Amino acid sequence: MSTPHNAANRGDIAKTVLMPGDPLRAKFIADTFLENPVLFNTVRNMFGYTGTYKGKKLSVMGSGMGMPSIGIYSYELYHDYDVENIIRIGSAGAYDDSVKVYDVLLATKAYSESSYAKVQSGYDSDIAYPTPELNAALVASAQKLGIPLVETGIHSSDVFYREGGKGYIADIVKRGCVAVEMESFALFNNARVLNKKAACLVTISDSFVSNEVTTAEERQTSFTNMMKIALEADI
Repeated sequence: MSTPHNAANRGDIAKTVLMPGDPLRAKFIADTFLENPVLFNTVRNMFGYTGTYKGKKLSVMGSGMGMPSIGIYSYELYHDYDVENIIRIGSAGAYDDSVKVYDVLLATKAYSESSYAKVQSGYDSDIAYPTPELNAALVASAQKLGIPLVETGIHSSDVFYREGGKGYIADIVKRGCVAVEMESFALFNNARVLNKKAACLVTISDSFVSNEVTTAEERQTSFTNMMKIALEADI
């Protein structure tokens, strides 16, 4: 059984999926960390792989950029492929100097101005939440590995190129969000709707404060700490 966006058959995908935005990051994870990875999807070049990690069946698949894209892929993984856990492993921009480039953040909530959840399921809040059990497993994994982890709220934005300057950032920081990305609000909503589990790890790739920026290649291949945390989590 396939979907319009995924060529896999039921059973091809593990119960736990790591989901970077970039499909080339999915390929990097499969090539670097998984034993005997099998490519299960190439539709729209949104690569997905299933292999094993230390004997545990695991999948990794790209989500694309933005809430509509991860909304489609995560919904199908949960609904059509019996996936139980999705851990987003993405990049984020720092709003505050409390976090630096290459810091790893674990989302405790996702604040958004997006209408995604309201349109999708009538959910009228501007905050969506990850699954506490998944977050606890990721915290334990980071502690075991000795990797610093910042637990914080994040801003999920529909807009990358925003007009009007940076004046809006202060208000969002007051809401407890020190970084911005574009996917987790939709992922958390889908998990809530379908009674599944979701979490979001992000690595700071650029800063609105210091103007530091990482390259596309660095974002594909150098954000390995968050990958290791997700891979080693006891899920």
